[in-house]
Amino acid sequence: MPAPIPVSSVTPSHVPDLNAVPPPRSEPALAGNSRRRRTLMTLLDVLGELTRDEDLGAIGGRRQQPGFEDDRDVPSVDEHLQRVGAESFDRFQRRVNNLDKELRNFSNAARQLGSSVGILSSAFHLRERLAQIAWLFCENAADLFPRKVSHQPTERAIKPDVIPGRKRVRSKAPPHVRRPIVLEKLDPEDFPGQLGLFARDVITFLHCLNEFPEFTDEALNASIVAFEGDLKYWASCLKAYEGELSPYPAVQRYLHDLVSEIGEHIESITSSLSVFIEIGVPTIRFAQKHGATNLLNLSTVATFFSAVTATTMQFTFDRHGTPLEDAVNGFWFTSMVFSIAASVNSLLGLTWKQAMYRSPGHRVPWWVLIWIKRSPLVFLVLSVACFSVGLVLFAYSSQQSPVVSTITTVFTAFSSFGLAAVSAWFASERWIFSRHKGRKWLQDSLDDLWDAMMSIPPFHHFLECLHVLGLWTSSVSRRTRAAATHANSAVTSFFHRRSAETFHPSSSENSLPSASPDAALSTSLRTGRGSETTYATSPSPTIEPKSTQGSTVSFTLPSENQAGVTGTSASPTPSRGRFVQAVRNVIKMQHATAPFSLPAGTLSPTPLAPNGMRLKDTQPVPMQSSRVAGLVPKLRGLAPTQDLAAHQALVRHLQFSPNGRFLATSSWDRTSVIFHTGDPFTHHRTLAHPSGFVSQVAWSPSGNLILTKLTRSIKVWTEAGVCSKTIDRHRSVQSICWMPGGEAFMSVEGDDVTKLDLTGKVLDIYHLDRLAIHDVSVTPDGERLLAAGTLLSSGDGLQPNRCRAEKRIIAYNLDRKEIENQVPVLHDIRYVTLAQSGQFALVSCEFKAPPQLWKLEIVKDRNRPDAPAVRRLSLRHTYMPKFPVDFAGPSHFGGKDDQLVLCAGKAGDIHIWDRESGVLLHHVPAQSLGGGDLTCIAWNPTADPFMFATGSHDGAVRVWTAPSMPLRNTHGRSGSMTPLSDTSSQLHLDIEPRAEGSSGQQQHEHFLFRVEPPYEPREDIPGPSSRRMITFSTPQSLDTPSQPPTPL
Repeated sequence: MPAPIPVSSVTPSHVPDLNAVPPPRSEPALAGNSRRRRTLMTLLDVLGELTRDEDLGAIGGRRQQPGFEDDRDVPSVDEHLQRVGAESFDRFQRRVNNLDKELRNFSNAARQLGSSVGILSSAFHLRERLAQIAWLFCENAADLFPRKVSHQPTERAIKPDVIPGRKRVRSKAPPHVRRPIVLEKLDPEDFPGQLGLFARDVITFLHCLNEFPEFTDEALNASIVAFEGDLKYWASCLKAYEGELSPYPAVQRYLHDLVSEIGEHIESITSSLSVFIEIGVPTIRFAQKHGATNLLNLSTVATFFSAVTATTMQFTFDRHGTPLEDAVNGFWFTSMVFSIAASVNSLLGLTWKQAMYRSPGHRVPWWVLIWIKRSPLVFLVLSVACFSVGLVLFAYSSQQSPVVSTITTVFTAFSSFGLAAVSAWFASERWIFSRHKGRKWLQDSLDDLWDAMMSIPPFHHFLECLHVLGLWTSSVSRRTRAAATHANSAVTSFFHRRSAETFHPSSSENSLPSASPDAALSTSLRTGRGSETTYATSPSPTIEPKSTQGSTVSFTLPSENQAGVTGTSASPTPSRGRFVQAVRNVIKMQHATAPFSLPAGTLSPTPLAPNGMRLKDTQPVPMQSSRVAGLVPKLRGLAPTQDLAAHQALVRHLQFSPNGRFLATSSWDRTSVIFHTGDPFTHHRTLAHPSGFVSQVAWSPSGNLILTKLTRSIKVWTEAGVCSKTIDRHRSVQSICWMPGGEAFMSVEGDDVTKLDLTGKVLDIYHLDRLAIHDVSVTPDGERLLAAGTLLSSGDGLQPNRCRAEKRIIAYNLDRKEIENQVPVLHDIRYVTLAQSGQFALVSCEFKAPPQLWKLEIVKDRNRPDAPAVRRLSLRHTYMPKFPVDFAGPSHFGGKDDQLVLCAGKAGDIHIWDRESGVLLHHVPAQSLGGGDLTCIAWNPTADPFMFATGSHDGAVRVWTAPSMPLRNTHGRSGSMTPLSDTSSQLHLDIEPRAEGSSGQQQHEHFLFRVEPPYEPREDIPGPSSRRMITFSTPQSLDTPSQPPTPL
């Protein structure tokens, strides 16, 4: 294999040789070429340096690890966190910009609507608040990730319109287009107040948006209401950290985590607002134009009617003296007044609806709205009514003939009644809608009224009489129709028989044969999908069930000749032939296919090899000599050496005893098993729990007692497996942990932590208000309690709408019974594990959140020298896996002096990090274990070399140790394995023992050696197999085979 060529020495084929001698040219051309040559050479040198730096950086990231002797983060890990945090903030910034753009577009579109000044003002105030919130989060991200996010300059933070180096053009933009300006210097301590004001501006925008009754977007309303509730919840929760929002990195990280939650709300509102702009604004504009057109038409009709009234008044205004003539003039004058009022009020309502700066509906008195919206139509109706009454009176006062007077009166009464009825219907519809909130229509209410009236006895009897009359009428009509149909059929058959005898006097052989009922049946074959469907008919087969058992059915198909005779056509159609052939193929397949059973053991899993399945090395990471460099070969050599069939159901929890002699397991099969560690592990005791599932085991600090946790009780067991006490609790027990001295233990019950002795006596109760506690740990000095839980409600009693509830990590002083420090966390934290020194706490989360290392620092108040020192939590590391992993159970410390951190994934992955640096030292992929879901993991604190155990869903427990440890297989044969050297670190061995021979013959073991390349093989690449088998005798070593290798 040729040696690799350095990247910097590779010259692309399309780049000419710059050192070649060019042909003679003029002096300007030579000068230009030389300058271009120097430029290109400089660029190539820079590119070569960059490429070399990247290569060295990639190698240094794997090999040139620091000495880990200091207490600083490794640059590679910190760089990853900086990049992830900056990407999260950039995503939030893009969402904020998109919402600002949509609000600006909405303002431009809303200017064409009436009463849009309110929505324009609220949209601009919302944009201003959004700019302030974005500025605060930018400053917070710049403090956390200084290498990726920069602080906003003060001048641009106060006046973003000022662009350095360019003279500002003074032009006042409209309020809806003007760019928001942050006029005040904001402080991180203003976060709660700014979030509360943001919630107020958001709900104000929604109220102004709902001022348009023509269109209501439920999706936008729901998004804004949920956002307002979450903003109030966050503002209320942040009040508990007053004075810690700026200098405390733990709270700053929580604020940064809120960016994703707020960003999701902003994105939802942006999409809903975009839909509102595309659909809602045109709908509102159309409705407002339609209303304006109606008012304009109403004004026109009123004006025309006033002219008609004035014209008719010319015949009666000078006729007075009699009561009838005075009544005519009075009604017509009144009609003219109402018609003029209707016309003027219509124009007034039209102007008010189209006004941009009119007040919103909820800011206007009710009588003003009624006068503007309802008075024109009411005045016009009154005007028509008065004119109609005056017209009737005029017919009698002018001494018209009785016929004319009568006709005028009748038709006027008829039209007036219709006008009054329609008006009453309109008014009743409005009243019914307001009363029933749109759940009933006017017709439904009338039906209910009719049913209520019919329930009255007189009306009920009358209704029954009508029902009987209706039944008798329907019966008579049905009999009449039946008699008429019978007579019609008789007459038709008589004439048909006479015509048949006339044209066909006798039957002949040319007549068509009658089809039997079986032949008349046809089967429809539907093909295609959806509405594109075709049908092909063919004679249906005769179905004769042979037996009632099973589902076998015998089909008797007509032959092709029979099909041709019995069919209506001379030859079968192609569709019919295809159908017949398809049915025959199905019958052949049924006869040809018979159920068969696989040989026993075909699908059974392959048992573990004596050396613990297979040793597969993962990506080699050579490291320089450092504090943790020697750990990598040991961790890579870990392999599952023993597979213990511990339980019949899911393994819930594992824990080694402090002295490392025993391993205790708990399962959902209502048992807890204690194994004696050794080679091999042996069963010690089975602790039965008939009353419920066992979800946790806890060894005492001395290792002579063990606690098992059930749903509402706790059992105390001795090392010999004897239950010394069953402590019943009336509340659900979430977690248990021992006190450092072993004289008592803690029981987590809701928002209380109860201290109990070994007899079940309550020694003390520690209450954490509004916190659902999941797990606790006690420091080695017994003075403090570390708790992790979910906040049930904020200080103001608020709860989240759509966002995740706040979780908290609390340092609680047991002596003073007060919270010394609390840290907000957004992830679903569930477990807290303390290191042996008590200075570090490992917090594990559910789902895909990685574990975190928190340090308990001693802090003393400078302003209060006499105040006692308190513990303060500070985040040291977030242990990032290679890819997102759904973690299972609590994480654990491991190694000497808790120098390692290990956790298991639900898919079967195992990650091991260095505690101090956060570097991933070893990763066991799920594929190397042959699949299987893990539920928990536990580390043996005293094993040398390393040892840990994992539990799975199928109830199995696997013990992981170094390959150099002596192993014993199930056949009683022992052996050993030497760790892989550096030169063979990329060889993968797959060893499977097979015992052959009969009794009385020498036993041999066949080992299958498979040499794999460092990359993962692909099944789609053909080639010769690299699997070889070599046979050894039991006493022989692996160096000299007893027979030549035989290929498989």
